[in-house]
Amino acid sequence: MAKKKIFIDGREGTTGLKIFERLGNRTDIEILSIDEEKRKDSAERKRLINESDYTFLCLPDAAAIEAVSLCENPDTVIIDASTAHRTNPDWAYGFPELSAEYRAKIQTSKRIAVPGCYASGFASIVYPLVKFGFIDPCYPVCCHAVSGYSGAGKKGIAQYEDPNRSAEFDSPRLYALTQEHKHLPEMMKISGLDFKPVFNPYVCDYFAGMAVSIPLHTRLMDMIGTDAFAAFGSADRTQAGEALTKMYKKHYEGSRFVKVAEFMGSDILSEPFIASNPMAGTNNMQIIVYGNDERITVTSRFDNLGKGASGAAVQCFNISMGIDEGTGL
Repeated sequence: MAKKKIFIDGREGTTGLKIFERLGNRTDIEILSIDEEKRKDSAERKRLINESDYTFLCLPDAAAIEAVSLCENPDTVIIDASTAHRTNPDWAYGFPELSAEYRAKIQTSKRIAVPGCYASGFASIVYPLVKFGFIDPCYPVCCHAVSGYSGAGKKGIAQYEDPNRSAEFDSPRLYALTQEHKHLPEMMKISGLDFKPVFNPYVCDYFAGMAVSIPLHTRLMDMIGTDAFAAFGSADRTQAGEALTKMYKKHYEGSRFVKVAEFMGSDILSEPFIASNPMAGTNNMQIIVYGNDERITVTSRFDNLGKGASGAAVQCFNISMGIDEGTGL
């Protein structure tokens, strides 16, 4: 079988470097390289995009849109890691574990949008809640999230690793203060919400790993006549956490990369912390449900550079190729 030709447009960025690293030892592909002085040469980029079987876009949104316009080869598959196409219905959304339909579209589409890092954690929690009727699309969702500083890009990484940095970088830093983070349209659309959530993201002083958390009031859930709690053994809400855990286990049953932990209820004191970096360096994601019958939190933790970026891109690439989705991961 002929090797697939791969071009990474934007290989010098954090995501591009990680994709190159994950593909570097594979023998079934040939990576096309662009001369350093021609990295921003549209004609040379166009040549390589159209020569490739697969092009990964690791670019700012405007540059990603331009790159797609340069593609004239109907057989070239484009896998875009930018924000530009994630809510475009003509593009496959690259989170195969969300549903069989998402996976099937990844398998057949020539255009695949890699989910955002925060959006991956958010959708992993909220999409099943809406699907199974635990929350109405109008539910007032709030989200708290922390990320390692590698998600801040080259400039942000340099700031954190500067020995003369401000003392503020020693602490978690809340941002997106206007509630207009670029992932919000994606988080809302993919999860099936009617309104944008309140979203509070923090960048923190560690390199990689992310924890996205959704707090839930059980008195506001299951209000649309679906009997979602009853369907999972909690008709009177006295085992709400166990019911949600059962639901997530059902939804992600058979998933290679997304796993669901046992409910952390009365025994939570045996493990009183949830760290955000245990999945760093992997393509794994873990869903954890904890709390009590009245107030529950669901946390999704994963690597913002893995399942939240390059790992997801390579997983989608493998699915599109029709090979083991874990190849190189």
